[in-house]
Amino acid sequence: MSYNPWQAKPWWCQPWTILLTGAGGIGASWWLFHRWWLTLPLSFLIALWWAYFLVLWPQSLKQVSQADINSTAE
Repeated sequence: MSYNPWQAKPWWCQPWTILLTGAGGIGASWWLFHRWWLTLPLSFLIALWWAYFLVLWPQSLKQVSQADINSTAE
């Protein structure tokens, strides 16, 4: 059985909302300030946020759930 961590999350915490919010923040920064030196660091922070919530967090939950499944099967 495959574990999907997104099933437990509300609609506003799904991958598509995380991506749209980040892209909106980057776009809003550029639209408001037109300064690359403001938008670039913000983009970096948003990319870190994306990497954590869209890649690392689901992988770690999958590993934990697999470990739980394996420990209960023994």
